[in-house]
Amino acid sequence: MANPLPLPHGMKITGAIKPGFDTILTREALELVAQLHRVFEPRRKQLLDARAERAKRLDAGERPDFLPHTKSIRDGDWTIAPLPEDLACRRVEITGPVERKMVINALNSGADAYMTDFEDSNAPSWDNQITGHLNLKDAVRRTITLEQNGRTYRLNDKVATLIVRPRGWHLDEKHVTIDGERVSGGLFDFALFLFHNARELLARGSGPYFYLPKLESHLEARLWNDIFVAAQHAVGVPRGSIRATVLVETILAAFEMDEILYELREHSSGLNAGRWDYIFSAIKKFKNDQDFCLADRAQITMTVPFMRAYALELLKTCHHRHAPAIGGMSALIPIRNDPAANAKAMAGVRADKARDAADGYDGGWVAHPGLVPIAMEEFVKVLGDRPNQIGKQRPDVNVTATDLLDFRPASPITEAGLRNNINVGIHYLGSWLAGNGCVPIHNLMEDAATAEISRSQVWQWIRSSKGKLDDGRKVTAELVRELTGQELEKVKQEVGGDTQTYDRAAQIFGEMSTSANFTEFLTLPLYEAL
Repeated sequence: MANPLPLPHGMKITGAIKPGFDTILTREALELVAQLHRVFEPRRKQLLDARAERAKRLDAGERPDFLPHTKSIRDGDWTIAPLPEDLACRRVEITGPVERKMVINALNSGADAYMTDFEDSNAPSWDNQITGHLNLKDAVRRTITLEQNGRTYRLNDKVATLIVRPRGWHLDEKHVTIDGERVSGGLFDFALFLFHNARELLARGSGPYFYLPKLESHLEARLWNDIFVAAQHAVGVPRGSIRATVLVETILAAFEMDEILYELREHSSGLNAGRWDYIFSAIKKFKNDQDFCLADRAQITMTVPFMRAYALELLKTCHHRHAPAIGGMSALIPIRNDPAANAKAMAGVRADKARDAADGYDGGWVAHPGLVPIAMEEFVKVLGDRPNQIGKQRPDVNVTATDLLDFRPASPITEAGLRNNINVGIHYLGSWLAGNGCVPIHNLMEDAATAEISRSQVWQWIRSSKGKLDDGRKVTAELVRELTGQELEKVKQEVGGDTQTYDRAAQIFGEMSTSANFTEFLTLPLYEAL
């Protein structure tokens, strides 16, 4: 059947055009996608090639350090552009996928901002992506509603500030090609949201705000900034209307935080400590180092040496440049029907936010509306009626490259920890293949980042000389295969119903964890089957 859409020259769309999709995939919006693709796709490819070359050098033993040729930027006296009013106060931000009910509940949650996610907490099926844009278009115009189970969901008068996370540079949109090439998933998400909503948001006193994921260098930030400049001109909004917060969720970006803020300085709205992807990045970048090893995932908290150094360096860097520093997300969620376990989980969330607020962070993330009041209380205790604490400078913080690379603890690694990684990996991948990218598992909210930790840890434990259980057994591929079969049965019993995707998930997890070669991102091969 012929595609019913009037497409720009050279563009093909293979995704189904369902009712309403044509209001997002308009000729004018797709012209913006095509324009940006043709100008900037060569640079994206160059930067992805540069990532691969850097990875080879790290595999060969190179270690990251602060860049000597950008020292003048780190030493310079500059700040980001003044913040828009609705980005000055971000004490609590809630995150979640672009699903319709989530969008309404998150905007109504009482949080200051809502990061709606086309990336890690969203399985990027064609339906999820385009339906997500429909949901956001309605949300921006305050017309979004939902009838479900006899209830009507609609927006309150006061809602959170909307911030959109497009996909990372490594992800394609396979359903859209231009001149025979796939378009960047992140550019596609960005361009559609900007085209349909930038003018409407500005008219309402807000703006097109974004979170930028998975950056590994300031050159990748420069690419985004150049795209912002071109896109603002194309859609006819003032330069500087776009504001973007960068998720520092790769260990290489931690060495270029000043430079990243500098590249985006006219469009910057700060940095966020994306803790879970950061842990995954550390494992991935040093996966072949026999001396590198991290303990059970539960042991790698924000207080271990390399995470503490990263958190304090981010805070100091942001405030020095008059930029917000936003803390990462505790994966804990409310636990129903178990008051004692729920009390423990809530105490964990409270402690996490209290530490960030006391350190000087301007806000932090939660993944569930029920956690907004706890997080808000802890930040208000410190901030009072101030919108932020950017004025709290941290001259006492002097983080070195050695501090950022102080990978402790290396033990214990337990059978329970190994089993948990396998179980979470199977459970999450099974849900992802079924179209759900954000899953509560064992009383934690899991997304692609936490699943990446699970499978990368297992892969690395097999290969590291330090990858031994606390009872002396070496973690081996054979042991992993044995436990994978056992954990698959547990997952099936827990989820019930149709478990077909979990058999496939167990196969994928086993292959990725035991293969000779490390898969860069688990979502890359999975996306081809989605």
